[in-house]
Amino acid sequence: MTDRHPLFAPLILVGGLLFGFGLAYSHMARPEVVLDFLQFEDFGLLFVMFVGAGVTGLAYLLAPRLSDRAPLTGDRFERRLKPFDRNVVVGGTIFGVGWGVSGVCPGAAYASLGVGNVTILWAIAGMFVGAYLQGRWRSGTSSAGAD
Repeated sequence: MTDRHPLFAPLILVGGLLFGFGLAYSHMARPEVVLDFLQFEDFGLLFVMFVGAGVTGLAYLLAPRLSDRAPLTGDRFERRLKPFDRNVVVGGTIFGVGWGVSGVCPGAAYASLGVGNVTILWAIAGMFVGAYLQGRWRSGTSSAGAD
């Protein structure tokens, strides 16, 4: 990973700052706004997701046509498809239930800290504990299958 362009890390930081500022500015960092979306009362989050998907789609469409390699990493542009399997369905369901119960999406949780929502630390701690437990469970099942 040492062959990355010197501007790679600063551009990632700028992208994160734009993402966080955009979430906070659009009020998507507030759990009550997310819960209103999930209850079909406010479709602002849908607009934000469509704009994000549109920009990403445009980048994925145009970038490989402009160059065969990513400018900051030198990696080749290629599609990496994830199979739609049981793990995707179960993981997505667990994520969706957690999102619906808490009103917190991971990206918005960090942005919510920036707007002064300190109680969001409970949700962030839950995300870390959940990810840790899943990692422990996954490493236990993969080593048991290797015997």
